Amino acid sequence: MESIRELYRIGVGPSSSHTMGPRKAAEIFRQRYPEAHRYRVTLFGSLAATGKGHLTDRAVHAPLAPIPTEIIWQPDQQLPLHPNGLRFEALDNQNNVTATWEVYSIGGGALREARSEQPIQSVYDLNTLADILAHCEATGQTLWEYVEEREGVDIWSFLKDVWQAMSAAIDRGLRAEGVLPGGLGLPRKAWAFYRKANMSGPHLKRLGTLSAYALAVSEENAAGGVVVTAPTCGSSGIVPAVLRYLQENVDSHEEVTLRALATAGLIGNLVKNNASISGAQVGCQGEVGVACAMAAAAAAQFLAGTVRQVEYAAEMGLEHHLGLTCDPVAGLVQIPCIERNVFAASRALTCADYALFSDGSHRISFDEVVTVMGQTGRDIPISYRETALGGLATIYRMRQPHSAG
Repeated sequence: MESIRELYRIGVGPSSSHTMGPRKAAEIFRQRYPEAHRYRVTLFGSLAATGKGHLTDRAVHAPLAPIPTEIIWQPDQQLPLHPNGLRFEALDNQNNVTATWEVYSIGGGALREARSEQPIQSVYDLNTLADILAHCEATGQTLWEYVEEREGVDIWSFLKDVWQAMSAAIDRGLRAEGVLPGGLGLPRKAWAFYRKANMSGPHLKRLGTLSAYALAVSEENAAGGVVVTAPTCGSSGIVPAVLRYLQENVDSHEEVTLRALATAGLIGNLVKNNASISGAQVGCQGEVGVACAMAAAAAAQFLAGTVRQVEYAAEMGLEHHLGLTCDPVAGLVQIPCIERNVFAASRALTCADYALFSDGSHRISFDEVVTVMGQTGRDIPISYRETALGGLATIYRMRQPHSAG
């Protein structure tokens, strides 16, 4: 498996696969062919179907400017390896194509070429959580210690930067008010939730505060702010919300938060390696579902759970999101994405609590749920996999777009 540095990416929303990935691809192509007279970029499949709502065209244009760039949208065509395909072409002043590059935005801001000459750099020697648990039980290590063993001690400075970016997104989101861009007329809610939570009793304060933190990051993402993929932009509010809430309500030091973040990264990495974190490939179960599993594992780690309890929390977080579709209204990362971050953050804490009440033993393993998630994603009709062709997106188009989700 790759480093968790490839999972946690600090960048601009609203989508890791539709915004961050294409922007990075455009930067690479510009560096390779800076002398082109003009560029032509074709977006395929899901990338084209919801690209305008995800600001894909703006993400591609920015690195290529001021050289003229034509965007071609092909939602009904798909390149062979992934629903999020791009074809870049450089043209001379006679309109001849001088260079072509096909690349895929595979989720979480990562790119994959059709013919990659560089093999994926493997950092982790074990690729299933079952094998990692066996290793930890044999050595007495925790999951975060296994991460440190494989990544090196400098992983902590990286994770500190990640946590600072996550915290900054929460803080900005809590201060911001107004309507989110995109035309749906959705007002930001984080500030109001946070204010009301601070005036509520213990139960509502927990729910309101956790909701406010998840809203804050999700709304920042929807507004094109800086967030951290965890594992994607569309699910970026879940892990920060859970860890900020725990940090503020359980006596701890910063190292505890960073260790929980390392554990969460390991969980997300396993899903990325063994299934997918791309909504276009497996639906929202690969984004919000995986983020819930990551946050549940992080919470169990934060609250001193055993490695078996951490695995159980992660398993429940993903299991109870199986089959979740990706049907963004108007192609925007707003309805139902923002609210899903809120409810998944709450569920993650519930999964951690449940696991900690148990001894960590259960019948269906995390690895098995990951396998099922991947298969379920392949079985989900393409109209429910980030194309805005089915589900809530279709219902919304059938009525007057004046009410929020």
